[in-house]
Amino acid sequence: MIKFKILPKRNPQDLAAPEKFYATAIADGEVDFEFLAEQIAYETTLTETDCIAVLLSLERNILRQLEQGKIVRVGRLGSFNVTLKSVGKNSLGEVTATDIVKGRVRFRPGKKLSKMSTELRYRKVE
Repeated sequence: MIKFKILPKRNPQDLAAPEKFYATAIADGEVDFEFLAEQIAYETTLTETDCIAVLLSLERNILRQLEQGKIVRVGRLGSFNVTLKSVGKNSLGEVTATDIVKGRVRFRPGKKLSKMSTELRYRKVE
């Protein structure tokens, strides 16, 4: 169950416009590598140390492949890829690598994760 609260927000493109109220998700804790490794070890025949090693290797390999410009598909969870933000130029020949402002990592959820997000339940907290 996802907890949420109501927050007023202004339109950043029209600061004179009245505030509107929006539902905002509230995180209910945090899970780290060690917790995930412990849970995976409990559900499998692997040790917690083995699970941590696999998760760290997964992290390193995802980073390495993204740095090489590859799309990284992580099973049914989803995929990661790099996108770019750059300065616009008037002609094709004017665009160079120096016009790239920054790279971003985008995550696209897989079918299971997308389906899960449509089936979430919510509870308002004060």
